[in-house]
Amino acid sequence: MQLGSYYLGDRQCQFTLWAPLINEVALHIVAPTEQLIPLQCQDGYWQGTAEVEPGSLYFYQLKGNLGGNCEGTRDCADPASHFQPQGVHGPSAVVDHPAFSWTDENWAGIPWAESVIYELHIGTFTPEGTFAAVIPRLPDLQALGINTLEIMPIAQFPGDRNWGYDGVYPYAVQNSYGGADGFKQLVDACHAQGIAVILDVVYNHLGPEGNYLWGLGTYFTEKYKTPWGSAINYDGAYSDGVRHYFVQNVLYWFEVFHVDGLRLDAIHAIYDFGAKHILQEMMEATTLLSEQQRQRYLIAESDLNDPRIIRPASVGGYGMDAQWNDDFHHVLHVLLTGEQDGYYEDYETGDGGLEQLAKAYRENFVHTWNYSRHRRRQHGDRAVDCSPRQFVVFAQIMIRWVIG
Repeated sequence: MQLGSYYLGDRQCQFTLWAPLINEVALHIVAPTEQLIPLQCQDGYWQGTAEVEPGSLYFYQLKGNLGGNCEGTRDCADPASHFQPQGVHGPSAVVDHPAFSWTDENWAGIPWAESVIYELHIGTFTPEGTFAAVIPRLPDLQALGINTLEIMPIAQFPGDRNWGYDGVYPYAVQNSYGGADGFKQLVDACHAQGIAVILDVVYNHLGPEGNYLWGLGTYFTEKYKTPWGSAINYDGAYSDGVRHYFVQNVLYWFEVFHVDGLRLDAIHAIYDFGAKHILQEMMEATTLLSEQQRQRYLIAESDLNDPRIIRPASVGGYGMDAQWNDDFHHVLHVLLTGEQDGYYEDYETGDGGLEQLAKAYRENFVHTWNYSRHRRRQHGDRAVDCSPRQFVVFAQIMIRWVIG
C-alpha cells in the first residue's frame, strides 16, 4: 500500500492516510482549485482518488478529539508528504515521481566491502547548501578516493539549514535543499560517476516543530523515553500501521530515489519488544527488494556493542548488513588527543589505549561485557563471530591548535 499521495498519471492521484482514531477525514485541496473530498476508511486507512495535477497543494481535514496539533477539526499536512514546498507548517504537494528521467539503469552499485564513505551535510558542504551545488564537487571527492557518499538526514525539518535530526516528514525531501527532484538529480549524477549513495534516516524520534503526527494518536508511545522525547510506537496498540509507515519509508528511498543504502540513526533508541523487531522487518523488506533488483544495504548506528544487530535472523539476530563501530573511533580519538570527557573516559591513553586499539582490530569491539566507567556497568558483547566487513570504522579527529 502506497502511503501519502501516489500520482497515477492522467491527472489521477490516490491519497492514503493511516489514522484509525480519527472520526472523519477529507482531502482538502487548496491549490490550484480548492476542493473538499471525503475519504473512506478501511482497517484504519483513509483513502480516496482525486483529479489533480502534479504540484497541487493539499491538506487532510481531520475531525476528532485527540488533543495535540489536530484537536477538533483542523487541516494537517500529509504525514507521508513527498514534498513540503512551504515548509513544515504549509500544505503538502503532489509529486509525479515517474516523470523524472533516470540515466542509471546500468548502475550495479559498489560492493559493500569496497566502500570508502564520506559523510556529507548538504547544508554546509557548499555555500549554496543545495543538492545541485554538490554535483560539480563530485570529482573532488573521487580524487580523495571516495566511492560512497553518506548524506546526512534530508527529511523535511524547520528552517533552511539544519543537521537534520529533528525532521518531521520522513517522506518529504527538504525543500531548501532542492526537494525530491534535486535529490534524484544528485543520486543520478553520483551513479554516473561511480559513486554510491547512503542516506541517513531517523526512525527513533521526530522533531518537535511541525510534528503533526502527534495529533493522530497512534504514532508515539509514552511507555518509553528517548533523549529527544516520546518514542515511536513500534509495539503498542495500533502499531501495525506505524510499522508499515516506516517499513514503507525504507522501500521508498530505495525504489523512488535509487539510493544504495540507509544508515539508521541511533537504533538503541528504537524500542520494540514484539516477537519480530522492527529492524528485522525492515531488513526482510530490504532483502526481498535486493533479490528482485540490485543489492541494497541497511547500516545501523548503535552504542550497544550488541552483535545481535548484524547476526542473521536464523540465530536470533536482526540481520542488518552492518553497524558503525564507535569503539574504534573513540579509542583512536583518545590516543591522538588525550581527551577523556564524557564517553571518552572509557578509553585509555598510552599503552593501555594501544591495547584497546589492537582489541578493536582483533575483536571489532573494545567493550565486550567489561566494565564501562562512563555507564557505571558492564557493557557490550563479543562479536568475534561477525565479519569485520560488517563494521563501519571512521577516524575523523578534531584537534585544536593553539598558536602563541
